[in-house]
Amino acid sequence: MKKLYDILRITLWSFIGVFIGSSFYKFLNYKNHSDLYETQSAPWYLSIEINAVFTAIIVIIIFIIMKNIRKKIK
Repeated sequence: MKKLYDILRITLWSFIGVFIGSSFYKFLNYKNHSDLYETQSAPWYLSIEINAVFTAIIVIIIFIIMKNIRKKIK
């Protein structure tokens, strides 16, 4: 159970890291090529918001699983 808990912890931080990295890349891409984003009808940050929602859902699910595993370990 301890090994599964450690794997879930690594997975959790991996999802958070990927979200932060991809959001930072999209922001820098917008700053460098803002003229490309003017042609889109949706705002440039909409994809970051959508990714934030999905990341939050996954993080909450992993937290719930980790909490249940922590109870079983103790």
